[in-house]
Amino acid sequence: MSKSDKLGGRLMFNVILFGFMGQVAWAVENNYFNTFLFNYIGGTAKDISHMVAASSVIAVVATLLMGTLSDKLNKRKVFLCGGYILWGITVMAFALISRENVGRVLGLEAAQALAATVSVVIIMDCAMTFMGSTSNDAAFNAWITDITSDSNRARTEGVLATLPVLAMVIVTVAFGVLASSFGYPACFIGLGILVSVCGIVGLFTVKDSRSGVKKETNFWADLIYGFRPSVIKTNKGLYLSLACLCIYSVAVQVFFPYLFIYVQHQIGLDFANLQITPGFAIAAVLIIGGVIAGAVIMGAMMDKHGKAKFSVPSILFLIVGLIAVFFAKNLATFAVCAVIFLAGYGLMMIMLSAAVRDFTPEDKAGALQGVRMIFCVMLPMIIGPAIGSAITDRFAVKTYLNDYAETVNVPPPHIFLGAAIVALLVFVPLIPLIGEWKRVESERKADGKES
Repeated sequence: MSKSDKLGGRLMFNVILFGFMGQVAWAVENNYFNTFLFNYIGGTAKDISHMVAASSVIAVVATLLMGTLSDKLNKRKVFLCGGYILWGITVMAFALISRENVGRVLGLEAAQALAATVSVVIIMDCAMTFMGSTSNDAAFNAWITDITSDSNRARTEGVLATLPVLAMVIVTVAFGVLASSFGYPACFIGLGILVSVCGIVGLFTVKDSRSGVKKETNFWADLIYGFRPSVIKTNKGLYLSLACLCIYSVAVQVFFPYLFIYVQHQIGLDFANLQITPGFAIAAVLIIGGVIAGAVIMGAMMDKHGKAKFSVPSILFLIVGLIAVFFAKNLATFAVCAVIFLAGYGLMMIMLSAAVRDFTPEDKAGALQGVRMIFCVMLPMIIGPAIGSAITDRFAVKTYLNDYAETVNVPPPHIFLGAAIVALLVFVPLIPLIGEWKRVESERKADGKES
């Protein structure tokens, strides 16, 4: 597939469709699977930490294997569309999981059923993650790298960066209200159907970005390509970008898995009695529209003026916002402060995701998605939630009585302060990365003068 400075309507339709549905599914998995385990099953913060860590390892394995295989077979569409269809089916399977069902199938008493059900949830989360990573992390991300160029990547990432925010808002309101009204099983079935339908639509709308001619390369050599010292040395900009993305993602994961639990039980947002008034709906639409417009504009500015100029302000927005949220004591103040750290969150995501694509060798886009997953998913989702869990055990002063009359700790505001401290470490790889951006920009200007 040839590249151009502008992406056509059909391409943008699929970018938004698959990007949005993927982010909705991941938002539910990253947040409501946690509350599902915490509230509905009766798990603890430590169980959530174990689930997040296990799924992150599976995500990396799936992305490494399937991304490399998509390079080897020179195909993206079958992994993208077929993966989304199967992803939706695994999401629907969660509707069958409950303490009662697991206890009945395994013949366990109520006391024994809790541990078994927690294990079943974690295993199923890993199965769901395998399909999600195959279709979204490996195929979709490699497809995006295939169809974009360095002249439009930040703009494309600007569009993609709005999708997690939009998905988070919709999931927070819609899934929270629906789960309270109809229960988790109905919500999992509905979400699974939507994800599978997305894959089916793609069968008719997505054009494969690869030729489909199988490459005569060694699969296992391609699998370890991104771990070779010579490759790391040759692609310094790529690995500095990944290091920044890793630390930034660790900071986010310190609080993110516990965010909805915190908002519900610490701040007091009651999803069951949430009133969506016309004024609330209009304000939400305006805010979302502003976020989308701002992200697209910022992406275009990064393409035009370079990413280096936006790097330091972006991380400072994140850090200042997290510190502000630490001091927020009510929902209104929390919401205002959250806008600050979400701005930094979005800017960092646009900048670093585009940087990773810019520095990725095009013929290895699939194979290197697994390396990207190690830095931005596996390590952050092992380290970050563990820090958040440790902070909860140390500083929690509030407890919650779950659906089984069991007392569990509510994550304290200190998780945001811990995240801010971790985010400061981004400056270590960011400083040399800024040097790499400036070097590349100088080379481009020199090439332009010579031509």
